[in-house]
Amino acid sequence: MIYDVIIIGSGPAGLAAAIYAQRAKLTTVVLEKEYMSGGQVVNTYEVDNYPGLPGIGGFELGMKFREHAEKLGAQFINIEVKHIGLEDEGRVKVVYTDSEEFRARTLILAMGARHRELGIPGEKELAGMGVSYCATCDGAFFKGRTVAVVGGGDVAVEDALFLARGCEKVYLIHRRDELRAAAVLQEQLKKCENVSFVWDSEVVEISGEDHVECIKIRNKKSGEEKVQDVDGVFIAVGTIPNTGNITELLHLDKNGYIPASEDGKTEIPGIFAAGDIRTKQLRQIVTAVSDGANAITSVQAYINAL
Repeated sequence: MIYDVIIIGSGPAGLAAAIYAQRAKLTTVVLEKEYMSGGQVVNTYEVDNYPGLPGIGGFELGMKFREHAEKLGAQFINIEVKHIGLEDEGRVKVVYTDSEEFRARTLILAMGARHRELGIPGEKELAGMGVSYCATCDGAFFKGRTVAVVGGGDVAVEDALFLARGCEKVYLIHRRDELRAAAVLQEQLKKCENVSFVWDSEVVEISGEDHVECIKIRNKKSGEEKVQDVDGVFIAVGTIPNTGNITELLHLDKNGYIPASEDGKTEIPGIFAAGDIRTKQLRQIVTAVSDGANAITSVQAYINAL
């Protein structure tokens, strides 16, 4: 079978694309690596900036996206994509997995992104033993304890806010002297009496026997180092696009993202990029959903021109 469109990834971009594809009566299949749809949003405690649904839980929002797509008849297959190829002079896109191959006239790449690591001693060794990349996933284990959050963007501040509700003490460590997070989030965090800011600093080592016990912090301006006792470290320093299985197919920018504008068009006709995986100014749930819708509009135009 040759589908009209194959969607790789089931985060907000992929799910929005699935919804729009079903409404357009395109033969569609969504290939998802994870056992749960929703992408990074399912690990977000509270989403307060999605229009019309202020304060909705990230998991709930992700499930609503999935339920909407399923209600319209979207087909999902839990399988990992190994690489992508072209047949018939590029008119047919082939998606290879360990067990089978899928073919389509068009392809939407919506694989999203993953958490960026610090790459410091102790990080990998203590992962799951106090080192975490998801405060909403693991924060409950640190109730009444002392933790550190590394980062200065929206996610880092949201993590610190979440942890401050249950932890005795939260240190927010940022390499600059001001945060990059939205002003409203900064205001909320500054009101938390149990949150301390550690400016112009970076964590250079995480230590502990069978769990996190302390971190070494270096001031980037003075070079001074100090050891801070903590029970957990939550790392929120950005993301890396999941483009590993397409590096031989498409050119990527210096950060590994797919160069594509709002219409999702890539350098290969019939292949489109949507969500956090493409070059864009803002990576948010609302922009990912928009990308998915735009990609299907481009898919329709491409198919109609064949």
